[in-house]
Amino acid sequence: MYIDKLKFDDSGLIPAVICDYQTNEVLMVGYMNRPALEETVKTGRTTFWSRSRQRLWRKGESSGHIQQVKWIRLDCDGDTLLIGVEQRVAACHLGYRSCFFRELREGKWEVIAEKAFDPREAYSK
Repeated sequence: MYIDKLKFDDSGLIPAVICDYQTNEVLMVGYMNRPALEETVKTGRTTFWSRSRQRLWRKGESSGHIQQVKWIRLDCDGDTLLIGVEQRVAACHLGYRSCFFRELREGKWEVIAEKAFDPREAYSK
């Protein structure tokens, strides 16, 4: 079975790097346990294990900004997933398309992207 090839950490988690399936732009990084990965494969929508809430959560469950899975890849060590998705609106809960919207420039973090949506509107539902 595909899941037997994975090396989960001591907490039963594996990092999942989420990228745009066409451009390979990194959108976010999340963690999956076995049930999260099984749900992702079954539904075709990314599901993660929330370390802070200690529960499964499906990307877009409150904002509607879902990720439709196009492909899943495994690294050479079997301990990290790369998942190509079609992203609806944006991945970052702060309003940016990617969670990686800051760049270190001359010792300071600078915002290098524009917001794709207003988080107050998306999460006030």
